[in-house]
Amino acid sequence: MNIGQAAAQSGLSRKMIRYYENYGLLPAALRSDNGYRHYNDNDLRRLRFIHRARELGFSLEEVARLLALWQDKDRASAEVKKLAQAHIGELERRIAELQQLKSSLQELTRCCHGDERPDCPILDALAETP
Repeated sequence: MNIGQAAAQSGLSRKMIRYYENYGLLPAALRSDNGYRHYNDNDLRRLRFIHRARELGFSLEEVARLLALWQDKDRASAEVKKLAQAHIGELERRIAELQQLKSSLQELTRCCHGDERPDCPILDALAETP
């Protein structure tokens, strides 16, 4: 299949497929005489794997490690679980950070009158030196 077909079937854009290939998550595609990339069913499974892992928020480095574990039939599932649990911890940290940001912004919006006056506590807080 060509890159357009691989994109349609994997849920990724052509640009992302080329990016993942350049990054090394996907082996270099076979090319026809005219230089067009061609993908097979194994490539498509790999692209879908990458797509799903990215949807779950794994970094490119983590996806590379997951791909290596996926390909290693002698791996221990404990390695995969450890990686997933570490990712959960990172997600929890980011969620807590976002919740703090939300709380701070909500407090600032409560302080703002939101009327025709020029004074604005939101802008004042943004201009403050931390």
